[in-house]
Amino acid sequence: MAAAFSIQLFDVGKRYRDGWVLKDLRGQFESGTRYAITGPNGSGKSTLLKMICGYLTPTVGRVTHLQNGKEIHRADIYRYISYAAPYTDLPEELTYGEVLNFYTRLKPLRSGVLLDELPELFGIEAPLTRHVQDFSSGMKQRLRIGLACVSDTPLLILDEPATNLDTKAVDHIARLIDRFAEDRLIIIASNDERDLVSCKRSLNVLDYKS
Repeated sequence: MAAAFSIQLFDVGKRYRDGWVLKDLRGQFESGTRYAITGPNGSGKSTLLKMICGYLTPTVGRVTHLQNGKEIHRADIYRYISYAAPYTDLPEELTYGEVLNFYTRLKPLRSGVLLDELPELFGIEAPLTRHVQDFSSGMKQRLRIGLACVSDTPLLILDEPATNLDTKAVDHIARLIDRFAEDRLIIIASNDERDLVSCKRSLNVLDYKS
């Protein structure tokens, strides 16, 4: 049985020079559940995700990550997280095949997944010798999400996954998420309903404005 993973928010807030982005966030995220983070563009969804991941430090409050009830040290949080967003960089100077090898060395693949089957899983029909810089924006987005889904981490975070994807690609990604969702904590931030249909719980960032 997979270890239980959870995240707790204790009165979390983030302030920049021009004011508070989010304030007084409290709550808990549990493994085995899909959560939707909703709100209009610029409302703080990505800021919340980055605080959950440890990429941003809250101005006030605290975010804790627990495995089987034991708190994970901040320096080790990255080992437990897979994160994909349209703004996350890919090493575009590498070929498709080199990127697959590079990322799968950083984080192990989910049980039963083989390196050779990743192109078919991702739905990216491109030669492994093609440089990622020559991919379309949609191909790059599928690559980001695909790598996050197949990584063996208890937390999967997706920010605006449908960005740059047509309906067929969105459906493909939904099936990929379903395939690798078991026992994971999944958080999806979006204002596109196609991204959120499988989420059972939701948090609207507009509820946490000053």
